[in-house]
Amino acid sequence: MSLVKEFKAFAMRGNVVDMAVGIIIGGAFGKIVSSIVADVIMPPIGLLLGGVKFTDLKIIMKDPIIDAAGVVTTQAVSINYGNFIQTTVDFLIIAFAIFMMIKAMNSMKKKEEVVVVEAPAPPPPSNEEVLLAEIRDLLKKK
Repeated sequence: MSLVKEFKAFAMRGNVVDMAVGIIIGGAFGKIVSSIVADVIMPPIGLLLGGVKFTDLKIIMKDPIIDAAGVVTTQAVSINYGNFIQTTVDFLIIAFAIFMMIKAMNSMKKKEEVVVVEAPAPPPPSNEEVLLAEIRDLLKKK
């Protein structure tokens, strides 16, 4: 089998396509959650903590160097722990949302399995049982 045919067979398998769709949807979902955290959740939390904007929180290790014209020639060196807090909250919300989605899918899958499982139909009566039932009915008539 040539390399191109082998790659095509690999790429067109259902699992690979499903994984690609999941990655694309996951990326879009991540952007949505990041926006919710940055634009909706963190501003009220920052307000409660005294008007703090988390992305501005940092420890400056070396101040920027500014020339006489006021242009920054060398950027400041800083530890941006506010971005870390923001990213951690993003991750926790995404992880919780994915957990809840998988939990819901698993519960739906269990319900499907319960519905699919049906009691087997009783086997048809044997010839002996049919004959005995006929004899019983004839004796009842006499």
